[in-house]
Amino acid sequence: MKKIVKYSSLAALGLVAAGVLAACSGGAKKEGEAAGKKEIIVATNASPKPFNYEENGELTGYEIEVVRAIFKDSDKYDVKFEKTEWSGVFAGLDSDRYQMAVNNISYTKERAEKYLYAAPTAKNPNVLVVKKDDSSIKSLDDIGGKSTEVVQGTTSAKQLEDYNKQHADNPTVLNYTKADFQQIMSRLSDGQFDYKIFDKIGVETVIKNQGLDNLKVIELPSDQQPYVYPLLAKGQDELKTFVDKRIQELYKDGTLEKLSKQFFGDTYLPAEADIK
Repeated sequence: MKKIVKYSSLAALGLVAAGVLAACSGGAKKEGEAAGKKEIIVATNASPKPFNYEENGELTGYEIEVVRAIFKDSDKYDVKFEKTEWSGVFAGLDSDRYQMAVNNISYTKERAEKYLYAAPTAKNPNVLVVKKDDSSIKSLDDIGGKSTEVVQGTTSAKQLEDYNKQHADNPTVLNYTKADFQQIMSRLSDGQFDYKIFDKIGVETVIKNQGLDNLKVIELPSDQQPYVYPLLAKGQDELKTFVDKRIQELYKDGTLEKLSKQFFGDTYLPAEADIK
């Protein structure tokens, strides 16, 4: 009988000890959960400058700094950037590897069906770029039979693929590449192809920074607002609400304008009514 009591006492002590450990463990977990933040991984291709680029091994650029401002002092989210290829941006959003992406991304109906668009952060119209001594291309009406380089899956690639469907009798020649925009512009300057369609800010920045004075920019008429957006994975509705609200606040307090002037040299912001 004494042996049974002894074992029972030991069991009771064990239960008490286990209860103390469980209580300590539970308290620590709750404290950690309260102090913890949800990690948001933002994908980028780190191109084109000045939207996204690396400087001294660190990511920066207009969109990168806008994202940092969005999440600054957040008690709920902790932001982390990850560099990947252009195609990897969307593959990562599809697989939930990334919750958000910034890469000078414009609006398309196809993307809107797969992802969530946050409020726009910049206005960036497309332009046509050719060599100054080329008088054969003055508008999109003249690109039939002419050649260009495009990156698969980009807005400009889609635009020109649609052009070729409508002009099957005299299509433009599309050379697909994985090169970054700076390299593409250098090859255009060297005469390796005839023209390039890209956004105005990126084009003017590269021409200035790389000294490509033999290139000229032709404005393209458009009835659409050519905005730049952060893109979010499907299901990130709560995150989208947070990001949209912060973009509105950054617009109103002048942060977006300050960053636009810092990286673009001027104010390239969406209409206030479109930030919603």
